[in-house]
Amino acid sequence: MKADTVDSRSLESAVTGRWSSAELPAKRRKRKQGLRENATSFWFLLPILAVFVILFAVPMVQTGIYSMTDFNGYSVDMHYVGWSNYRKVFSDPSTMQGLSFTITYAIAQTILVTCFAIPLAVTLNKKFWGCNFARSVFFFFSVPALAIMGMVWKYIFSPMDSGVINSILHGFGMGPIPWLANTGLARACVIFISVWAQIGWHATLYLAFLQSIPADIYEQATVDGATPRQKFFHITLPQLVPGIVTSTFLLMSGGLKVYDLPYTLTKGGPGYATYTVTQSIIQQGIGQSQYGVGSALAVMFTLATALLVFLQMAVAELVSRRFQ
Repeated sequence: MKADTVDSRSLESAVTGRWSSAELPAKRRKRKQGLRENATSFWFLLPILAVFVILFAVPMVQTGIYSMTDFNGYSVDMHYVGWSNYRKVFSDPSTMQGLSFTITYAIAQTILVTCFAIPLAVTLNKKFWGCNFARSVFFFFSVPALAIMGMVWKYIFSPMDSGVINSILHGFGMGPIPWLANTGLARACVIFISVWAQIGWHATLYLAFLQSIPADIYEQATVDGATPRQKFFHITLPQLVPGIVTSTFLLMSGGLKVYDLPYTLTKGGPGYATYTVTQSIIQQGIGQSQYGVGSALAVMFTLATALLVFLQMAVAELVSRRFQ
């Protein structure tokens, strides 16, 4: 009887939206507790929010304003020019070449690093003599900054006989190869160095996911007569999907904003063969004092990058659901 009374009161409260005098204090206590927890979370997040506003939101708004003016970076006297700066971006051939190479670089390094890092991680996940040393060696190559890598490999790929590779070729009686003076070779060298420098880090990421896969799954597959190929495609690869999503996201977003490696290796040359969008923004904004044009390019590139990243995340979500 008592239970029926409680149920009837709860039903009446749900229907009428009114609570009895006995239920009101409990609801108020719960509401106050929720408000206190939200307030605590807000105060913890406030410093991070302030840093975000100061370092990201405010500069983005300023960039949007400058993109509609003829601001030169020095004079406070600037004039509204409308969409003129955006039209200049599309009419600049060097910027279009930089956009083309940037997209090519981002896609190529994402595909190549993924294709090489996964087999490397699978190999390093096996138990063999010196496996820990091998893991450390491959990870070590990803520690130096890409700018340092660019300067080191510039000496290695030097088109003259003083370069390491051309010196070796000269010892075999072969002529020097213009590694960084030829358009196709220069682009290939930039992509090669980027892939070489990042394979170790992403292989370590995949290795962490591989070590979280229960061993009994492979044991059961072995009992069922599965081949190594079947184990890889039906067990290992589906379990690596979250790692692939994370790795490709980092590679694509990092590739689209690349600047240090092509600049230290080739300065964007020969011609504009390895010219990037980020280099174009810096050169037009700071080098040529055309902050309006540089800001317009930065706004457009930021929006395009955000769109590509969101599309990548959507595709990754679909793939993740497929393998769940």
